[in-house]
Amino acid sequence: MAKIPIKGAPWLLVIQAAMAAREHWGVLTPAERSDLARLLRTTRGRPSNLTAHEKAELRRLVGRLDLPGLGRDLAPIASKSRRRRRL
Repeated sequence: MAKIPIKGAPWLLVIQAAMAAREHWGVLTPAERSDLARLLRTTRGRPSNLTAHEKAELRRLVGRLDLPGLGRDLAPIASKSRRRRRL
């Protein structure tokens, strides 16, 4: 991910976070993205709304997103945000 200077523009933090998330979301094929979105809509926040097969599919798709890697990408962005709030 490209490093952008932040000085005086907190909205750049939001853009950087969106860019990092987009990189990880882009790993999935368009069909996988639509399947993931459909499964997430089906759950309505409750995994018990899915069948065993759908739960396995959801785990597989989320595993492809590399969420720990996304966390590593977002950590420096979050730390910049915290530094700006302190006086």
